[in-house]
Amino acid sequence: MNHQPTQHDERTRAERLTHRFTELFGHAPHGVWRAPGRVNLIGEHTDYNDGFVLPFAIDRAAMVAVRLKQPSDPRAGTADLASTYSPDGGEFSRATFTVSELTPGSVDGWAAYPAGVVYVLAGLGGAEVPGFELLLDSTVPVGAGLSSSHAVEVATIVALNDLLGLGLSHSDLAHLTQRAENEFVGAPTGIMDQSASLMGRAGGALFLDCRTLESEIVPLPLAEHGLSVLVIDTKVAHSHADGGYAARRTSCERAAATLGVTSLRDIPIGDDAAPATISATGSVPGSAPNTAADAAPATGPVPGAPPNKGTSRTDLSAPGPLDVLDDETARRVRHVLSENGRVLETVRRLRQGDLSGVGELMTASHVSLRDDYEVSCLELDLAVDAALNTGAIGARMTGGGFGGSAIALVHKSQLDQVRDAVLRIFADHELQTPDTFTVLPADGAQRIVMGE
Repeated sequence: MNHQPTQHDERTRAERLTHRFTELFGHAPHGVWRAPGRVNLIGEHTDYNDGFVLPFAIDRAAMVAVRLKQPSDPRAGTADLASTYSPDGGEFSRATFTVSELTPGSVDGWAAYPAGVVYVLAGLGGAEVPGFELLLDSTVPVGAGLSSSHAVEVATIVALNDLLGLGLSHSDLAHLTQRAENEFVGAPTGIMDQSASLMGRAGGALFLDCRTLESEIVPLPLAEHGLSVLVIDTKVAHSHADGGYAARRTSCERAAATLGVTSLRDIPIGDDAAPATISATGSVPGSAPNTAADAAPATGPVPGAPPNKGTSRTDLSAPGPLDVLDDETARRVRHVLSENGRVLETVRRLRQGDLSGVGELMTASHVSLRDDYEVSCLELDLAVDAALNTGAIGARMTGGGFGGSAIALVHKSQLDQVRDAVLRIFADHELQTPDTFTVLPADGAQRIVMGE
């Protein structure tokens, strides 16, 4: 298992980044900022449907050392970027762009994420973004579904917000980084990932209403229950800018238009509709709540999950009000509705200290994502089944899907056997060896070091 970073580790890492920045650019940065990646405990593909999510910031983070250029500096309007992430294998990867000339798609690769932030900030009234120097270092695995790109965007926007004295709130920063991803990078993501990176807290998960951005930190007492969250990075890279993610979002938007609602969040899910919209993956009482506070006391039936000996397919045959939709679209809608219900029930279970119940809900979520939303893949399914078959109390894919990572809720005493089972099944199928590591809930974005 990988070493769990501490606050001391992060400060040491920030000081090392400051030293490397000074060597690279010839002077010290104005500061170092960090923004964590995230694991989504439950609530997948609900954020862009105005639903509920329950992610937590993790103890792996992007760090940026930044120095604003002065008007007298050479190339004062240019952003000079470097990253310790180098796809070509060099010590650094470099990129440059002129702040005033940015247009969507004009910067690609890892540099598109800081550039997207600059693009949206430059569009704010009264926000003048000068040229700057930036050195990026990240411990969030790229393409693993742990929000590595949003960590870079959030670290960048928090740094510029501080250095330029913009006074933007967490809500402002979340919406701006979403715009950077949607408008500049071209990825139609929701607002969950950046919100978790901005607002996460050590020891808790972020219960977020993606319509209102009302949020609450819900205790996630892993240590007290002798549990760990094991991440299984399948090494199947994914990208939100690819077509599968966009197609799912478009399908949901078309379904909402057909059903005459603003978003799928607004579909009534009372008892008469439950058989059609929820079926075997869960049941949600009453109608769709409008805020996280309204949703918090939900006490309906626990969404069902298959036994921990692998996962089984959901029955989709029940008739109901979604009959106006084609079968594929109805299944997409049913996932969103049932997943919202699982988020609410997970919050209730966490408040009760029922971590076993949370595990069942995680597994039910994976079944729905695999069968109804169809965003899983062979590697994710193998990882989930192997974990469940060797003692995990729950497991699911996490992130947008089509690759990336799975997570498993595992007793610490069983971590080695679960990890070994996952490695063995990947080897049996002649697949690339996955990376496995545990994560803990961590604090959200912040400044680590203030320089000159």
